[in-house]
Amino acid sequence: MSDEGRELYSVGEVAELLGLHVRTVRNYVRDGRLKAVRIGKQYRISRADFEALTSLPVPAAGDPPAASEAPRRHLEVSSIVQIDAIGPDAANRLANLVTASAQSPRATPAALRVQTVYDKERARMKIVVLGDAATTADLLQLVDGVLGPGNGMENDLDHDAGQVHRG
Repeated sequence: MSDEGRELYSVGEVAELLGLHVRTVRNYVRDGRLKAVRIGKQYRISRADFEALTSLPVPAAGDPPAASEAPRRHLEVSSIVQIDAIGPDAANRLANLVTASAQSPRATPAALRVQTVYDKERARMKIVVLGDAATTADLLQLVDGVLGPGNGMENDLDHDAGQVHRG
């Protein structure tokens, strides 16, 4: 992907640029978060659609930056939260809360992207968060507050997972 003049990129190239797994990028395409064109058995992502996902403009090869344009810095945080000993009901409630929070209107135009995965066999939940630093920090504080001691949910977490809570 060193050739900035290219117009179409493979799922693997986009995954490498974003530091994501190929499967995650395919899920973005299937969920409609990332527009792509199917050519044969493969997806191709246009440079414009890649820029729309990342909010990073890619200058055309040989185009000098305009004098009036100051370089724009982009900061994105990716976080993975792992929660052990959580039952399916509590995981579902937490997934709904996190998803609703990520979709709520906010002052910043940057989108917050969230994926949740629950492993029933291990009673483990993972929350993947991608977004700007401040919004991601707010969401992580919400999760910490919900799961923290004294909020009434810690007993739900242990009992849902079949664990015995001993205080």
